[in-house]
Amino acid sequence: MINKHTPFIWYGGDYNPDQWDEKTIEEDMKLFKKAGINMVTLPVFSWAKLEPEEGVYNFEWLDKILDTLQKNEIRVCMATPTTAQPAWLSKKYPEVLPVDIAGRKRTHGMRVYFCVNSEKYRERAAAIAKQMAKRYKDYPGLAAWHVANEYGTYCYCENCQKKFRLWLKKRYGTLENLNEKWNTAFWGRIVYDFDEIMLPTELNDDYRFNPAIQLDYMRFMTDSTKECYENEAQVLRKYTPDIPVFSNISGFIKKLDQFTLTENMDCAGWDNYPTPGAPESIPALKHDIMRALKDGKPYIITEQSPNQQNWQPYNKLKRPGEVRTLAYQGIARGADACMFFQMRQSIAGQEKFHGAVISHAGTENTRVFKEISRLGAELKKLGDVCLDGRTNAQVGMLFDWNNWWALELTSGPTQDMDYFYQVHKYYKAFYEKNIQVDILKMTSDFDRYKIIVAPLLYMVKDGVAEKLTAFVEKGGILVATYMTGLTDENDRCIFGAYPGKLRKVLGLWVEETDALFPEERNSIIISKESGRLKGEYSCNFLCDLLHLETAETIGEYGKDFYEGRPCVTKNDFGKGFAYYLGTEPEERFLRDFVDELCEKADIHPVFESVGKVEICVRENAKGKVIFLINQSEESAMVELGEETYEELLTGQERKGTIHLNSRDVVILKKR
Repeated sequence: MINKHTPFIWYGGDYNPDQWDEKTIEEDMKLFKKAGINMVTLPVFSWAKLEPEEGVYNFEWLDKILDTLQKNEIRVCMATPTTAQPAWLSKKYPEVLPVDIAGRKRTHGMRVYFCVNSEKYRERAAAIAKQMAKRYKDYPGLAAWHVANEYGTYCYCENCQKKFRLWLKKRYGTLENLNEKWNTAFWGRIVYDFDEIMLPTELNDDYRFNPAIQLDYMRFMTDSTKECYENEAQVLRKYTPDIPVFSNISGFIKKLDQFTLTENMDCAGWDNYPTPGAPESIPALKHDIMRALKDGKPYIITEQSPNQQNWQPYNKLKRPGEVRTLAYQGIARGADACMFFQMRQSIAGQEKFHGAVISHAGTENTRVFKEISRLGAELKKLGDVCLDGRTNAQVGMLFDWNNWWALELTSGPTQDMDYFYQVHKYYKAFYEKNIQVDILKMTSDFDRYKIIVAPLLYMVKDGVAEKLTAFVEKGGILVATYMTGLTDENDRCIFGAYPGKLRKVLGLWVEETDALFPEERNSIIISKESGRLKGEYSCNFLCDLLHLETAETIGEYGKDFYEGRPCVTKNDFGKGFAYYLGTEPEERFLRDFVDELCEKADIHPVFESVGKVEICVRENAKGKVIFLINQSEESAMVELGEETYEELLTGQERKGTIHLNSRDVVILKKR
């Protein structure tokens, strides 16, 4: 569990009581009790109130609120308020303000608007973290430290440029090595001094035309942000060594390498704000990525909206029951916390219309409050039954930030390259069949999986090809796709034919790749009926022209000058086999293809279902907990068979067929 002293699912969220008077805070406590709230996060944005001038601290108001929370038995996830520096800091030390990619110095006012490499920012951030740690180290309700909030601002100031050069010197050692890895001979970019290296900004156009320097700058900003986090975390650990320390991750997760950023965090936390109308498989994938950050350990849903957001193009109300199913989706996939932004709706500012547990009406007689209260009562009933639960998936899917960045930075073969979209497409095919998937790092242990899917493995880091080859040789099933094996970790194209070191295990090489216009389609004609794959399927996006060596053809292109050439292949290798998809197939193909893969690997969903039911299993020392979640507007059915289960939310005995109404949730444990 996140903290051994909180053996329950954390339920609550961001609380900003410095906006309210004592009467309102007392009313909040009553409403929190009615809603089952057991945890609040504070004071995330309160640096200016806690330190009104440099070195002068005002904690008395926070002491009062913490005393009130303690009396009401509500724990605290204590946030350092360093995401929003006070105006005096920006005014007195303007070097803390970031410079954007266009070279413009930003002014004070926005949150997360500081340079993570600013020594003055780090000095003052560590100072207030120290004051908070010393003051609250013995506070009995302290459950965790939450450092800053949603890191992700890139900076292009002179200080960042200086530190970037030092970072490069440490990474490459010599200029000769850097020039080789960056291939600076192209376009005459050879550098003879580290001080000649400029940042990839709009001022020098390298932000568009030099993917190697852009890639390294993204790595540098991740490392810099990690250092900025550690600057506070190490202070907190010194005074409270037994309290977990972490930071939360924005739902838009591309900007920073989260595998690197969370290495030294005690747990991962993220903010789940799905776009209205988006498929449920997208937040499911993001949940599974968060679970992967700490190698399967439980994570924290630090924010989600109890109702509508305010910053999306169209801010739909959450439908009745929707907040409940979204919450259980996260818990079912590995979260030990269900937190919201925010507890009481702000009366002014950018997020005044963002949903909250307590609305502007300030009453318990709202639809949202009643739903939150129902969910709180259910989570209290669940207790610790699923805490520390793991997901024992048999399918793994490779995901990598360096690969994401490099793939989308490259010029060609298409402007429509979208790594997350592509990964989601393959993930969704398993999701819809209720086959659970673990997201894998390049450093993960592959041996426990029967199937590994590696979508668009453009960048093949040292040792990865060898691990995948050994995985197949020992009996695993590998699925690789177009844009595989093109470069090394420095984005240098491999010598010889693609897919480089994966050529032998895939049994083929790629001569050319055709980019299709968005409206253009080709087809996959199954030339050798292979279980579920039959007939003809549509394909688009990219089309590889393949030469087979030991692989056999499963499907051929239906038209164009490469009509009749292979596009889907299978290669027997050792005790296993490897598939290669040389084009992006339609979803119908992927549904049939995943059926075939799972049959070959003897992988099955926990239960058979009719309708859009999401089925997840978490397993801990107490056994398996099975979640059945119907996120759709239609009813659904799940067939349990003759085994008998306890329905944890009702205590009823269940077997046979279960009917789930729209937005219904059933949680089962085998008797």
